[in-house]
Amino acid sequence: QVQLVESGGRLVQAGGSLRLSCAASGRIFSGHLLAWFRQAPGKERDFVAAMRLSGGTAAYADSVKGRFTISRDNAKNTVYLQMNSLKPEDTAVYYCAASVVPGVPRFTDSYAYWGQGTQVTVSS
Repeated sequence: QVQLVESGGRLVQAGGSLRLSCAASGRIFSGHLLAWFRQAPGKERDFVAAMRLSGGTAAYADSVKGRFTISRDNAKNTVYLQMNSLKPEDTAVYYCAASVVPGVPRFTDSYAYWGQGTQVTVSS
């Protein structure tokens, strides 16, 4: 089992920045892919960004490219999501997810483990 705990979500003004953290524990190893998804009220859960704990190229949704950056701290088994130039449409619950499948899947079905989510609200 893998446990994921997100933190860092809060209310922020448009144009501001936030850094979300996802701490992984349990049967986590460097081959795990850790991803961020987000879900706005009444909408589906959408892929935001992902990278493997072992490193390599990160993947991003088109809507966040150039504004969000995913990074990792292997020593802490933690993945971060630095969010800059936030927009009201970034408002959502942000979830961390873990997968061992190859590649960088962008569908929720490919992820076996999920955190409880952290609320990000961007005011205009």
